[in-house]
Amino acid sequence: MRHRYSYLDPDLIRQLLAEMGLRRLFNHLLLQTGGDVEEAMRWMRALQERGYIDPNIDLEAFFARLVEENIIGQDANGNVVLATGGERQIRRDALDEIFGGLQKSMTGSHSVNNAGQGSERLTETRQYQFGDDPMSIDSIRSIQNAMKRIDPADPITITEGDLEVFETEHNSSCATVVMIDISHSMVLYGEDRITPAKKVALALTELIISKYPKDAIDVLLFGDDAKEV
Repeated sequence: MRHRYSYLDPDLIRQLLAEMGLRRLFNHLLLQTGGDVEEAMRWMRALQERGYIDPNIDLEAFFARLVEENIIGQDANGNVVLATGGERQIRRDALDEIFGGLQKSMTGSHSVNNAGQGSERLTETRQYQFGDDPMSIDSIRSIQNAMKRIDPADPITITEGDLEVFETEHNSSCATVVMIDISHSMVLYGEDRITPAKKVALALTELIISKYPKDAIDVLLFGDDAKEV
């Protein structure tokens, strides 16, 4: 028989319930159980039996809503598992918790000190080249170039050589690797350091997926050896 020993801080449970309710507590328990949905559900039932959750709350109805919202579901073997919506919700909760105070200053792209393909228009212009975005054409400079080329009495005709386009600030993609220490030192003296590390990894994953969709992110666990998850 396998025995799993875990510690749940009663003050933290009360705080989570007061701040975000059952859903925030459920997500926290999922992190504590390593994503084991059925064990997280058992813990919630046990917490209600011990008086931490209002006995008038219908937990089974709460679990049913999670199924309807694609937060949890069943696998081919009939086991209750985390669904796609649940994975996304946990990442977003971690992002809100860790980076919530920084959201107003976040940018949507990685800027570098070079001109190139991007979305941020610069004041500088250059001659049009085949394949340039027509929306980037500087109409005023292009007309001025045509007027300089032709006789003032002639009608204005614009050729490709007259066209100028705005430069744009180049946006670069980025590859990120998050490494989480799962060695014995992370639980030394009974202090849980792994759960905060998981939250950081989840928050960073959600940040990159939502803000930098062209970037790549990988998560590695290392202790006696290392593996990608």
